[in-house]
Amino acid sequence: MGGKTEERKIPTVIIDTDILIWYFRGNRNAMDYIADIPYKKRAISAFCIMELIQGCMDKKELKSVKEFIRLNFSKVLYPDERISEKAILLLERHALSDGLRTVDALIAASAMSHKASLASANYRHFKKIDGLHVVHFKP
Repeated sequence: MGGKTEERKIPTVIIDTDILIWYFRGNRNAMDYIADIPYKKRAISAFCIMELIQGCMDKKELKSVKEFIRLNFSKVLYPDERISEKAILLLERHALSDGLRTVDALIAASAMSHKASLASANYRHFKKIDGLHVVHFKP
């Protein structure tokens, strides 16, 4: 019973694309990091999936990515109007001053809209966003 209560206290964690790239390159820290998050608390943004697909070199890699997502994430977070509006606000505040890019704004907005943490090795992309809980992954 204690495990269930403890698991509920852990926020959902969205894994950023950079960690997944480290994972696919065989980085042990990335593998362990993902494995240490309870399956029900692991989420991925549709934008991260798109970035992974875009990086595939052939159909074999595409199949591997799709299978990995299916087996390792309990939730895929898709964009909606709320996420899009939040991403626009984030870009207005952070694109010029901090170099925030469109996809990163959408991923951050997804995390904020779902009250999730965002795990990323690209901490500098997200660190100045108020209200976003960023977990700094170190490969």
